[in-house]
Amino acid sequence: MRQVVLATHNPHKVEEFAAIVAATRPDLEVVGYDGPEPVEDGVTFSANALIKARAAAAHTGLPALADDSGICVDVLGGSPGVFSAYWAGHAKDAAANLNLLLDQLSDVRDPHRGAQFVSTIALVVPGGPEHVVEGVWPGRLAIAAAGDGGFGYDPIFIPEGSNRAVGQWSAEEKNAASHRARAFVALSPLLAAL
Repeated sequence: MRQVVLATHNPHKVEEFAAIVAATRPDLEVVGYDGPEPVEDGVTFSANALIKARAAAAHTGLPALADDSGICVDVLGGSPGVFSAYWAGHAKDAAANLNLLLDQLSDVRDPHRGAQFVSTIALVVPGGPEHVVEGVWPGRLAIAAAGDGGFGYDPIFIPEGSNRAVGQWSAEEKNAASHRARAFVALSPLLAAL
């Protein structure tokens, strides 16, 4: 079985990626990354994904995947965007990030609560090519958190065509429809070439 390293220390992302990959590429095993965490000083999802994938490929010698993703809120001009994980400060406190975003939007009502999850995935092959793909999941933000599934902003994100926050979805539902799943559709042919 061929291995690909996922450049993250976030166990939720490793679990989610492994499930998405297993559904379409059972011959490919996603392994977690235990190396040093690079400084993500890019100002775009693509730049940060490449920084992480390059570091993981160099450290492990394996083809590396890295996801840089976040929530982009229309009324905030696309923020938090690349700062989604740090929205409430450098502690990367998911609950604080979610609560701050809800507080910032407390006076904003539908239809002005439009948002989208964006996932940019970089694939770096040691000594080989580099690729970047993107998946976008449009929707809107709820007034309050709902459900205890998923992670990050999932409890307040209601995808287009749904009336439930992703925090209320099963892992299987999310993995079939999410921004990462959408990016993975574009990534699949590149993984097939490994």
